[in-house]
Amino acid sequence: MTGPAAYRRGARRLGAAVLAGCLLAGSALAAPALADTTPSPSGSTPAAQECKAGKVRYDPATPPALVRLGAERAWTMATGAGVTVAVVDSGVNGRNGHFSSDPASPTGGRLLDGTSLVPGTKWATEDLAGHGTAAAGIIAAGTREDSGVVGLARDATILPVRVYADESDQAIKAGMGPNAARLAQGIRYAASHGARIINVSMSTTQDLPELRSAVQAATASGSLVVASAGNLEKRGDDDPVAALYPGAYPEVLTVAAAGPDDAVTDATFQGPHVDVSAPGSEVLTTFMDAGDCVLATGAPSTSWATAYASAAAALVAQRFPSEKPAEWKHRLEATASRPQRDRRDDATGWGLIQPTEALTLVDDGSLAGPAAPGRTKQPAEPAPAQQIDLRAVPDPERTAVTASLWWALAGTTAVLALTLLALLGRELRARRAARAVPRARRRPA
Repeated sequence: MTGPAAYRRGARRLGAAVLAGCLLAGSALAAPALADTTPSPSGSTPAAQECKAGKVRYDPATPPALVRLGAERAWTMATGAGVTVAVVDSGVNGRNGHFSSDPASPTGGRLLDGTSLVPGTKWATEDLAGHGTAAAGIIAAGTREDSGVVGLARDATILPVRVYADESDQAIKAGMGPNAARLAQGIRYAASHGARIINVSMSTTQDLPELRSAVQAATASGSLVVASAGNLEKRGDDDPVAALYPGAYPEVLTVAAAGPDDAVTDATFQGPHVDVSAPGSEVLTTFMDAGDCVLATGAPSTSWATAYASAAAALVAQRFPSEKPAEWKHRLEATASRPQRDRRDDATGWGLIQPTEALTLVDDGSLAGPAAPGRTKQPAEPAPAQQIDLRAVPDPERTAVTASLWWALAGTTAVLALTLLALLGRELRARRAARAVPRARRRPA
C-alpha cells in the first residue's frame, strides 16, 4: 500500500498516478498505490526515463531485488511452476509483453482470465490504474530477450481478481473504487479458484466480519494470504502502530517494505501485525501495457514488498506442496534475516525474507525464532548452579616447565664443572712443567 495518488485520464503520465493510501468514506479502505504517486525517472535505466501508457519500452537491467533475494540460487530448487498466485487488485494488463494468454507465446499461459468484481467492468485482464500489473510482474513476469524483468516466481500462474478500477472521484461515486467488502469477495474467489497464494497489496482500518471470515476460509482451503502492512506517508494523523486489515489477522503473512539498505523506514505502518519485510524500493517491474518501469524511487512501498513476499511463498509452495499455509508462513518467518535470531520487532517483524533459506529449512524444533505451527516455544532453561572448588590444582604445564628448568640447570652445571676441571688440569700441567726446568739445568754437561 502506498500514499494517495490522483488518477487523471488526461494526465501526462496516464495510468502512472495510481491508487492512494487514504481512508475512503464508508468502506475506510486504504487503496493501493505506486509509491511516489507517479513513477519517477531515475536515469539508471532506459525504461525509467519515460514511463507512459502505450509507449512501450523494455529494460535490459536485472531487477535489483532479485539480486538481493538470491533469486538465481532459489531457482535451482523452485521457480513457482504449478502454483497459482492470485493478484487481488486493479486487474492485470494482458497486453503487457511479459504476459500472454496464448500458450504458444514465450510468456503464454501464465495469465488466466480471472474475474472482475467491479460494477460496470467485464475483464480482469484490463488495468486502468497499473497497480495490479506491477504487482503481477514482480511475482511472475515472463522472460523476454529484450528485457531483464522477470518475476521472482517466474513460472507461476497469475490469477487476476479485479476488485477496483481506479481511485478517481468519478470511480468512487460510481462504486468502482476500492471497497473493503469487495476485497473480501476477491479473497474468497481466489481461494475457490485454485490460488495457493493470494497477494493483497491493500489494507483497511476496518475489521469487517466478512473480511475476517474470507481470510479464515481461504486459509482452511489451503491458501496463504499475503498482505501489506500499509504505508504511513500521506496518511495524515494515523497511528503508526495501528493494526490494518487483512494484515492484522493471524493467518496472514504481513509484509513491511525495506529500502535499498534492507532497513524498514517510518514510511511503513509498524506494529505487532508485521511478520516480515521485503524489498520495496527502486522496483523494476511491468508497467501498464508499456513494458517495464522503475517504481518507488522515493519512499519504499509495501505494495511491492508484498508482491515479492508472495512470490517467495509461491516458491515454497511448489517445493513443499503437502505443507499447510501456516507452515509456508513459518518457513519465511523463521529464515528471515535479522540481527538477533530469537527476536522480532514491530518494524521488520522477523526480518527480511530469504527465499533460498526458506526452501532449505529443516526445523527440528531447536531453531531460534518463531514457533513452528503446532509447537510451543519453550523458554531456555538456565544452567544449574554449581559450587566452585577453590582448592589449588597442580598445573601440569607448570610441572613440565619446572622439570625442564631443572634439567637445563643440571646441564649448565655439568658444563661448568667440566670446564673447571679442564682449567684445573691445564694449571696442574703448567706447574709441573715449571718445576722440571731447574732440575734439568743442574745436570752435568
